[in-house]
Amino acid sequence: MKPQLPIEVDESTGVWSTDGLPMIYVPRHFFVNNHVEAEAAIGREAYAQSLYKAGHRSAYFWCEQEARTHGLQGLAVYEHYLKRLSQRGWGLFSFEEVDAHSGHARIRLEHSVFVLAQGTAGVPVRKDKACYLFAGWFSGAMDWVGQNTGKTWKTHSHEAQCAAEEHHHCVFIVQPRAEESAAA
Repeated sequence: MKPQLPIEVDESTGVWSTDGLPMIYVPRHFFVNNHVEAEAAIGREAYAQSLYKAGHRSAYFWCEQEARTHGLQGLAVYEHYLKRLSQRGWGLFSFEEVDAHSGHARIRLEHSVFVLAQGTAGVPVRKDKACYLFAGWFSGAMDWVGQNTGKTWKTHSHEAQCAAEEHHHCVFIVQPRAEESAAA
């Protein structure tokens, strides 16, 4: 894949942007080492919950901005989101299954940044779910799709399998929250 990602650099400020959104470009080991240290300092459970909330909020915001920028609606925005994540070095993301009417998705992640960085530049090797940072992103994007298409559900996402557990790839499941599914 040749990303062909549009990157603009403001010569007067040094700010990088893509599609009008400010970006930061850092080496993979730098980001992953900071991620690992924050997890160690805060504790995995608390850190994962914070990342989920922040990721959900950020993905929702991103979808709103990109929908306006590119004139996209509904599931096309989520598809664009996975494409952009793939172009930015996080890994290769694709839908294995998706149903925008019900709020369900199964997302495949190959070559995750968190798996590839293990054992390099001081990043420890783990044999558990290392890619949980993405979970909130996927529910945030699906919730945006739902609101954009008139749905009332809110979703939850989790990492069902990780390549760090010696699977070929990671899988994330997105589905409506249990309390809302039971009420439907």
